[in-house]
Amino acid sequence: MSKAIIFLADGMADEPIESLGGKTPLEAVETPAMDRIAASGASGTFLSLPEGFPTSSDAANMSVLGYNLAEFYPGRGPIEAASQGIVLKDDDIAWRCNLVYVDPQGILIDYSAGHIDNAVSSELMRDLQREFGSAEVTFYPGVSYRNLLVLHGKNFSANIDYAKPDSSQGEHISSLRLKALDDSREAAYTVAFLEDLDRRTAAFLARHPLTQNVERPGNRIWPWSPGHRPSFTPFAQKYAGKTAAVISAVDVIQGIGKCAKMDVIMVPGATGYIDTNYEGKARAAIEAIKTHDMVYVHVEAIDECSHMGDLRLKMQAIRDFDQRIVAPIMAACGDDITYAVLPDHPVPLALRAHTRTPVPVAICGPGIVPDKIMSYTEKLAPQGSIGALKEDEFIRLVLGIK
Repeated sequence: MSKAIIFLADGMADEPIESLGGKTPLEAVETPAMDRIAASGASGTFLSLPEGFPTSSDAANMSVLGYNLAEFYPGRGPIEAASQGIVLKDDDIAWRCNLVYVDPQGILIDYSAGHIDNAVSSELMRDLQREFGSAEVTFYPGVSYRNLLVLHGKNFSANIDYAKPDSSQGEHISSLRLKALDDSREAAYTVAFLEDLDRRTAAFLARHPLTQNVERPGNRIWPWSPGHRPSFTPFAQKYAGKTAAVISAVDVIQGIGKCAKMDVIMVPGATGYIDTNYEGKARAAIEAIKTHDMVYVHVEAIDECSHMGDLRLKMQAIRDFDQRIVAPIMAACGDDITYAVLPDHPVPLALRAHTRTPVPVAICGPGIVPDKIMSYTEKLAPQGSIGALKEDEFIRLVLGIK
């Protein structure tokens, strides 16, 4: 029975760019390893972000793994809490809590506070907990700007509308306020509580020593994507006993893996950015496929470069993904493996935000009949024989399950 490796290039898909002669970054970069998957296999598209759900990586990667969002999607906060081993009580609500940079005019400039150093971010979050933590709220440090805030008690609601920070850069924070999605006392209290907490923590962060003389300091908290404790059907139970491992640098993907009872493999030096330990992740995947039926190799760097609007870095990250992840893994594992490559969602550089456009897919391996597509691009993939996949069709095709 064939084993499978999924190469997930977060945010790789894009739109044509004039300075590239109308090509996308993926088309403009030489990607022989990904092209080999397309040339020896079949191509198509996958709808990872259906209408009615956030355009975020948690929803998109859950879709790639075949988890129906209407049934299983809990919000990003609870998924990242699971990654950190934070046990949520029944009335706890976990929020993703970015450290962001807001300029003196009130404009959200940077969703990542300049990709804030992990040690600095952790110290700021610990100081916020020491100053503002209470029976109602707890702050948890994560990785870089990706932190957590948990509200405790029946007075709070998760039914709150929020602005996704990496989709809101350049906007005034007055237009990005939290809003209650119902008329309940709990929703109104949640909004009031978090707005008051925002004011108090902003004043605290403004005078913190670690935010002084920094170009883009972490001077504001940004709670978003709240939810209660998640409950997933285990991956092996969903898919005929198939064992699976996930390799990623970021809490949201590790959290999905833990919720799905996949083995989460930690790689030293994996950062979620262009300085990540590509070689370590490749070695981990090569070892993991020996003992698992499926390995999910996730790389975050391309997404980060896309949100920054940095064409040069995005192209570098795509090249690194192809040559330092896809190529060595395929060379080591041979042709008896099913290989699949796709992004979880597009992040056009012109928008610096996620879109719902179906993503390009290429799959090769035992049981996959090759088509005429010879390279892996956004333009060619829709012409492939796989067609337009949705829901759990991609993962079942990769796993060879009808």
